[in-house]
Amino acid sequence: MKRIVLLTLALSVLVACKEDRIATPDPVSLTPENVSFFCQMNVLEHGGPKAQIHLEGQPAPLFFAQVRDAIAYIKSPERDARILITYVSDMSVAEAWNLPGIDNWIDSEEAVFVIEAGVAGGMGAPEIVPFSSQAAAQSFADSFGGRIVPIADIPIETALGPVDPDVKLKVPN
Repeated sequence: MKRIVLLTLALSVLVACKEDRIATPDPVSLTPENVSFFCQMNVLEHGGPKAQIHLEGQPAPLFFAQVRDAIAYIKSPERDARILITYVSDMSVAEAWNLPGIDNWIDSEEAVFVIEAGVAGGMGAPEIVPFSSQAAAQSFADSFGGRIVPIADIPIETALGPVDPDVKLKVPN
């Protein structure tokens, strides 16, 4: 009897200590109704890679017409909701720069990013370009310049720094 009481007590302590787990949401397909969080413009009307951020307690993700904007949101000290997951367009399988895909999402933590390539994202700012494949990222960097980093190594100024309007950015085909 004493064993049962101790076992029951031990199990109840373990259950009480268990951290509540929130299921990781799946990515959402892009539709014409999706608007970019910062500018409220239609996401599909702009070329280049996209992002979606799923927040705790929110039924729908925040969409971004440019990955740079999503990274700015992630690195911003002003957000208050916990990020559950961020998905980015996998440019390894994109049909073209202006057709990045509506369903080819990858977890941003598993992606590699080409930064400082001098390419324009959907909103005209320098883009942070995501890939699921290191080889595809290297091929892009060989063509457009830049360096390859994981999301944790993207410098804050790359996402939040000013955009120089005098710098000519390339738009990949």
